[in-house]
Amino acid sequence: MAVGVFDSGLGGLTVLDAVSNRLPEVPFVYLADSAHAPYGVRDAQNIYDLTTASVVRLFDAGCDLVILACNTASAAALRRMQESWIPTDKRVLGVFVPLIEALTERQWGDNSPPREVAVQHVALFATPATVSSRAFQRELAFRAIGVDVEAQACGGVVDAIEDGDMILAEALVRSHVDALKRKMPDPEAAILGCTHYPLMEDTFQDALGSGVQVFSQANLVAESLADYLQRHPDKIGAGTESRFLTTGDPDRVSVRATQFLRRPITFEAA
Repeated sequence: MAVGVFDSGLGGLTVLDAVSNRLPEVPFVYLADSAHAPYGVRDAQNIYDLTTASVVRLFDAGCDLVILACNTASAAALRRMQESWIPTDKRVLGVFVPLIEALTERQWGDNSPPREVAVQHVALFATPATVSSRAFQRELAFRAIGVDVEAQACGGVVDAIEDGDMILAEALVRSHVDALKRKMPDPEAAILGCTHYPLMEDTFQDALGSGVQVFSQANLVAESLADYLQRHPDKIGAGTESRFLTTGDPDRVSVRATQFLRRPITFEAA
């Protein structure tokens, strides 16, 4: 009855923590493609190839449902996977959907015409690949009109977090927020469009100011997954134990993950 959670590195652990707390009875298999991280600087074809290979590994581990807890993979690969690749008895979901549902205050299955929403000026902080894909803007445009989205590619932040250099990560976040505010001085809301960024949420909020509503993903994804599994209980796969897999060095990744979540995490080779 396992559900897969995939990320290029450790950022998806923020999502894993949230979904595990929300659904303690469900075993989760987490796969970090650490050997190829970060994805945010790769081209779309490379991201697609790496993502599909990792999802196959999670299918093989007994997961019929896989969450792409990686915004870059969700932006660059998910639509193509859903249109032509995913087996009919499997499902792969991304992390954009719950964010857009929260921002537009409408369910994903609501196919009524786009309408005005309360928030008109939105800052999007994401990896370079996610920004260049324009996937968030595309999906938002299906559901809302008149929303101005200013995207800021946050180069270096993921690397700093993965390396455990939180001082550098904080400095980079503040620099990227300053760059965004030069383009959009008064955003009403900010999207943290990378699963690493919840670790820096307080820094983003402080740099943006208390008047900006910051949308982070982990808890939104957890509630969305709980709702999905209630409606589709058959998508819980045959796996029976929680596992942590990595394409990188398991010992090194385990140390980083333990620092990342501040609790012992032991990875095995994928």
